[in-house]
Amino acid sequence: MKAEVAHFTTEQMVDMVGLLSPCMDDYLYVCDFKEDYYQISPNAVKRFCLPADHFHNVVEMHRQVVYPDDLDLLLVELELLSTGRKVFHNLHYRWMGKNHETIWINCRGRVLSDPEDGSPRYLVGCINEIGAKQKADNVSGLLGEYSLKIFYESRSPKLPQGFLLRIGIDDFKNINESHGNEYGDYILRRTAQCIEENIGPEQSLFHIVADEFAVVDFSGGSVQQAEDLFHEIKKSIYAFIEQNQYKAVYTVSGGIVKNGDVDNSFENAMKLSEFALSEAKERGKNSCYVFEEEEYEDYLKSRTLLRQLHHAVNNGFEGFEAYFQPLVNAANGELTGAETLLRFHSPEGGMVSPGEFIPILEESGLIIPVGRWVLRQALDACREWQKILPEFKVNVNLSYVQVLKSRVLTDVRRIVDEFGVKPSSVCIELTESGYLEENERFDKVWNGLKEYGVLLALDDFGTGYSNLRCLSDLKPAYIKIDRSFTLKALNREYEYRLLNHIVEMSHSLGLHVCVEGIETEGELTKAKQTEPDYIQGFLFGKPCSRAEFTQKFFTKQAG
Repeated sequence: MKAEVAHFTTEQMVDMVGLLSPCMDDYLYVCDFKEDYYQISPNAVKRFCLPADHFHNVVEMHRQVVYPDDLDLLLVELELLSTGRKVFHNLHYRWMGKNHETIWINCRGRVLSDPEDGSPRYLVGCINEIGAKQKADNVSGLLGEYSLKIFYESRSPKLPQGFLLRIGIDDFKNINESHGNEYGDYILRRTAQCIEENIGPEQSLFHIVADEFAVVDFSGGSVQQAEDLFHEIKKSIYAFIEQNQYKAVYTVSGGIVKNGDVDNSFENAMKLSEFALSEAKERGKNSCYVFEEEEYEDYLKSRTLLRQLHHAVNNGFEGFEAYFQPLVNAANGELTGAETLLRFHSPEGGMVSPGEFIPILEESGLIIPVGRWVLRQALDACREWQKILPEFKVNVNLSYVQVLKSRVLTDVRRIVDEFGVKPSSVCIELTESGYLEENERFDKVWNGLKEYGVLLALDDFGTGYSNLRCLSDLKPAYIKIDRSFTLKALNREYEYRLLNHIVEMSHSLGLHVCVEGIETEGELTKAKQTEPDYIQGFLFGKPCSRAEFTQKFFTKQAG
């Protein structure tokens, strides 16, 4: 293809760039090969690491803005264009943004030749961001997230009173999987219509991401009005589902953020509304949640704690510590073993409650490596203490996340063999509340541990979900009566009689019973009358470090 002849001067082309730039979002440019000069739309300087909107020494200046890995690609292209071996430029590569982020661009242009000698004189073209968010969505027929950003920024620096209602279709993936993406697009369009027919003229609707929409009210709307609007939208969706003969039955969740809770930035509005919508889905879906600062602070705190836990796991379990609480023989009060309990010391200072960090470990999956670490700590201590009490046993809690998402049976066998203790020296505790229904993987692990010789205990018996099928199906070595039930039994006749029957029933099935939570001599006396096998509680010792446990229970015996 032959290059077109330039009919304009450099000055005229530069003026044309300045004239047209305010009319478009993309970036026009002119590169003068002979003068080694470059001019680009002024708004590009706000977006990219450019020294200015015009400069000489084109190649050297581009080194500042082009992503290093893509620079050679561009230099080869410029060589071909400037020597006339190519007359049309069309290249996908990356530029560096103002904050040094990488931005994918498509740079297109045409070479114009010098009318005097026919050599390549100018490269004239346009740069557009191919990774940029769309301003509008053709599926839903609505403006998109980028347009919402512009809408917010046009109201800065202070947002008007009102609200942001973020709506998400619950389990939208199931619709795509069941009916196909084309039908999923149809559901998005109809959902958008259901929302649109309920909003007022002072409110604006955007399709922000995937299956989520945003209703923005800058006219002083209240949180109550936002909740009322959400419920009206739900009614319209129910009506559509019925008209559609229930081909796809779905619900929506909503997150509401009052404008006064937002620090006037679009990014903050998106962050808080995403949290609010996630909370609505976490709490059961098909409902809306109103943003609460205190709950958001708790969420941020949990995110901070998650980062600390990740750091600890990746740095030799720094901050974790194994604590031990004694288990005693109910008949003679002699020490028979200890339950291993996990503790975590925050790098910011202070002990973190297990009720805070253990759910995060389970949710993140970090409980898997931490669980292995705890078992090693327990067995290392057990090996030492068995030199004094050969029949001493350690109890270790096992999470259902470990059971379902790791090779826990292999892990337990390998670690027990590694420390050279008898399998029967280890008792694995699982909460009875976790075993709600038969699970093939759980049964395989449970039975495998029993076959290997490890003892198994059903923990927290008597709380929430309790039935005889657990005892019949699982046949544990013993059950542990939770402290909350123990307290009731020691203070109320009905529960005390029930505790007696539980102990009798367990013994008739060949199971042992451990009563937890004994703190006083009076409680011990009454609990022993039910004839349990083991007792655990603060009366005999609170959870403590390995060194303290050794000092308290083994120093005299060793001497």
